[in-house]
Amino acid sequence: MLLKTCCVYGTGVFSMLMLILGIALALSAVFPHLLQSFVKTEVVLKNGTDAFEAWADPPAPIYMQFYFFNLTNPTEVLKGERPAVVELGPYTYREYRPMEDVAFLENGTKVAAVNTKTYIFQLNMSRGPESDLIRTVNIPAVTVMEMFKDSSIVANLISAYMKSTNEGLFSTHTVGELLWGYEDGLLKALKLFRPELDDVFGLFYKSNASNDGQYVFFTGQQNYKDFARVSTWNGESSLSWWTSGECNMINGTNGASFHPVITKNELLRIFSSELCRSLYAKYEDDVIVKGIPGYRFILPSEVFANKSVNPANAGFCVPAENCLGSGLLNVSVCKQGAPIIMSSPHFYQADAKFAQSVFGMKPVKEHHETTIDVNPLTGFLLRAAKRLQINVYVEQIETFSQTGNVRTVIFPVVYLNESVLIDDASVQKLHTVVVEKNVVENIPFILIGLGIILGGVFMILMCRQKVPQSTVAERQPLLSS
Repeated sequence: MLLKTCCVYGTGVFSMLMLILGIALALSAVFPHLLQSFVKTEVVLKNGTDAFEAWADPPAPIYMQFYFFNLTNPTEVLKGERPAVVELGPYTYREYRPMEDVAFLENGTKVAAVNTKTYIFQLNMSRGPESDLIRTVNIPAVTVMEMFKDSSIVANLISAYMKSTNEGLFSTHTVGELLWGYEDGLLKALKLFRPELDDVFGLFYKSNASNDGQYVFFTGQQNYKDFARVSTWNGESSLSWWTSGECNMINGTNGASFHPVITKNELLRIFSSELCRSLYAKYEDDVIVKGIPGYRFILPSEVFANKSVNPANAGFCVPAENCLGSGLLNVSVCKQGAPIIMSSPHFYQADAKFAQSVFGMKPVKEHHETTIDVNPLTGFLLRAAKRLQINVYVEQIETFSQTGNVRTVIFPVVYLNESVLIDDASVQKLHTVVVEKNVVENIPFILIGLGIILGGVFMILMCRQKVPQSTVAERQPLLSS
């Protein structure tokens, strides 16, 4: 009887201890912190780790899609009418981007590498072949006209040469030529007087099977938030193109990797050599990608906003105080003087006047926004779409009759969509991590549940102990009578 009583009360005490322990663990978040600490030490750029292998040679297939804007009314544009364009695409390329010449530095706290990118055309995923013709603005000619517009004598000579060769404000070339390069007659002629000029032009000339220079990354060994963060690019820790120290800062990763344990209230910082600047992305929503939970980050409108909206962007106005408007970035300073203007596709998030100035622009959030979906625990990239548009600043230049009466316009040439979706092998690895995370995080609640069950058992046992006593008390008067 004594043993039975001890067992009953022992069950009660044990249930209370289970409840107290479970509640304490739940409130203190011990297990999530332990899991995060483990992940922080494991997600490091070090030989043999999954993080290093994914960084060195991304397992998921990456695709680069190009959508060109074909000009349909060149004659009318030269008379001052609004350009009308038709979007043609996609022209899709499989992108390979392994890290090469990898060398660890400073006791493994940093790693140097070059990111070589190779593009292979995918006809079955494209609108047509690379031989498709596109009529667009003559970028070499516009660049030359902008360079010499203030020198009337030279401008007249160049204009005369352009007339003799029927070179105008617009030209027609194949997709392959526009992307990867073609010999330009005007540049070839100028090369005789300016030997340093390259007579080949292409939007991505010398970018195939090539790299954009050496990077030095932090490995994350000393601080998990430094995982894959760019320390220097081409030997420099900052840029020199912009007019403020803040705008010249190199911040974040190269956009292919992110640190583990990401929170919703932090910014994902990215350095983009294509844009010649650093960017940041903000949390927008929770997502599920192939069964893996993630956070979606997007580029907010203030990233490319005018200085009147975002004063921190004043340094991107080049020359100083020459600001084009929200949604645009003048990158001529880092593109050899070519009047290249970057934006989101179809001028998404830009001032409405830019989309209204070109017939055929239809900005849509779902199609033209840059998005990054990451698993918050590991920082692993689940899905991403980098969407950028290349435009040219076009204006009437009095010293060049080739510009006619063209109105000043930001002329869209092409937009790109560089996208990636996590591969199935990586999904399996992450699925295991997600299951382990769920189990570990639910241990306190399992303890609380067991405590409640044991508490219920304790109450039942206590009630059963009291029943015999009441029954005996009822029988005693009957025996005495």
